[in-house]
Amino acid sequence: MLQHVALEIRPEQIQDCADFYRLLGFEEVAPPETLADRAAWVEREGTQVHLLKTDEPTVLPSGHLAVVAEDYAATMSALEQAGHLPDQRSRHWGAPRAVVKDPAGNLVEIMAWPPR
Repeated sequence: MLQHVALEIRPEQIQDCADFYRLLGFEEVAPPETLADRAAWVEREGTQVHLLKTDEPTVLPSGHLAVVAEDYAATMSALEQAGHLPDQRSRHWGAPRAVVKDPAGNLVEIMAWPPR
């Protein structure tokens, strides 16, 4: 099980990113007190995304994280309504999937189901 990924985010983008990940089913959780000044955390079913506050973040050009949407159509609709326009991709294993960037520019793949 992958427990967490950590993304570098400008401090002023932290809340926008937390709101974005909420659209994917994540909820904000409190990091340990010793990390609260350096990061915000979101979590879904035991998997976390750590939003690391940094003034000069590195955004990977094609590296990404992938999330299985509980309700793919509803997730696509919620993203679009919030102004995040998913780019539909090939169905390599038959599953609808799309990519979208979070407010900090990190690439996120959203899948209806994972490869078997």
